Amino acid sequence: MKILVSGATGNIGGRLVPRLVDVGHQVTCMARNPLQLNRFDWPQVIILQADALNLDHIREAMRGIEIAYYLIHSMSGGKRRYIEHDEKAAQNFSSAAREAGVQRIIYLGGLGQCDKFLSPHLDSRQKVGDILRRSGVPVTEFRAPIVIGSGSMSFEMIRYLTERLPLLLTPTWIDTLCQPIAIENILDYLTKSLTEPLSIGNTYEIGGPEVLTYREIMLGYAAARKLKRPLLTLPFLSSSLLALGADVITPLPTPYLQILIEGLRSEVLVNDPSARDVFKIELIPYAEAVTRSLMRDGSGKVESLWAGARVEPEPGTSHMDTEGMFIEQRRTASSASPQAVYSVIEKIGGKQGWYYADWLWWLRGWLDELAGGVGMRRGRSNPGRFEVGDIVDGWRVEAVQAGRMVRLWFELKAPGPAWLQFEVLPRTGGGSLLILTAFFEPHGVAGLLYWYSLYPFHLMIFKYMSRAILAHAEAADQA
Repeated sequence: MKILVSGATGNIGGRLVPRLVDVGHQVTCMARNPLQLNRFDWPQVIILQADALNLDHIREAMRGIEIAYYLIHSMSGGKRRYIEHDEKAAQNFSSAAREAGVQRIIYLGGLGQCDKFLSPHLDSRQKVGDILRRSGVPVTEFRAPIVIGSGSMSFEMIRYLTERLPLLLTPTWIDTLCQPIAIENILDYLTKSLTEPLSIGNTYEIGGPEVLTYREIMLGYAAARKLKRPLLTLPFLSSSLLALGADVITPLPTPYLQILIEGLRSEVLVNDPSARDVFKIELIPYAEAVTRSLMRDGSGKVESLWAGARVEPEPGTSHMDTEGMFIEQRRTASSASPQAVYSVIEKIGGKQGWYYADWLWWLRGWLDELAGGVGMRRGRSNPGRFEVGDIVDGWRVEAVQAGRMVRLWFELKAPGPAWLQFEVLPRTGGGSLLILTAFFEPHGVAGLLYWYSLYPFHLMIFKYMSRAILAHAEAADQA
């Protein structure tokens, strides 16, 4: 089928698109900023620039579409503005879908009961479903609770607060009931609805197999990470105060935090279990969903972290704190050819060394040996060439794209896993761009202290190591 996915830059949309492509659908993605999709390798996908608040944009995107996924979620601009944006975007989308003869809209909304306290955020999500239905286009609506998966805003808030606070200060509504659902199950429902005729025109409440309090959700995350996290409930801790604290502790966008935290006061339980009978999906328990969300196996499953550059970025540096990972990147331009640069990178470690401040690398290895680790003295198991699984001193090769990229996994002892990635891109007009990226996933407070204590050394080492690699490559080209 010809399918339109709106909100493709979001966490759900970014994971849904490859699933649809894999089963043979023709997928078009619309995004307000299409450049954000460059991190994905979607050669068969049509990408359009479209703002849901612009009716003409939506009309253009709807041409020839049979099924349209509505995954747009406005959470910026303050309470009144985001509700207005939600309603306006839904009106434009449904109107354009009706005009284009779209057969169905599939919408992911929010779970909650209208006869109980419903936060403005959740109330807005349900009103969006009503607006989409008023167009006359059949709508399949899924109402979901908090989603457990890396990149989900709710999960990331749980992750950061639990990781970075040795004592969790909680409000009185920490014992509000919830039915968290794994992101894999969300994707199951969204994809199965395409071929399930009973889903047309119906609204389904979906959730995980367990009813938990938010206290149990946070303690469950702590248990998965082997962290001791006592909780202290404070009666005076309001949503606003909690949002202010979360703004300091987490890197999440400030406008989203109060909206999300206010939403946690609402009880979100599945009252109508018909979705399980219709779709027959095997639901993933909370503990397993958390374990899957924490996997860092380098397989590319967390695409926004592992995906390399798809277009030529600008030279410079960037520092990110996202999805529980610190990402530090240095991009350096050179007149050397990409082949020459990659050839120099392939010699790194062992007798060649690390091109800059070898004594610091060996000091770190000596300290690791004192702590019972493997140290840095193992050399190269495969000198001059990278193969997955090879040893490079205190690192192991995790991923290779010959001539373009290699990612090394840190095997020395540290309060959290770490990776180092070298990537080489050709530059328009000649020469190359060396991209050196360090990844670190801190484990608790100790991981934070470790990262920030080494941060000044990273700045120096990566700067001069990049220069030295490129100097060797340029000399090789001249020779």
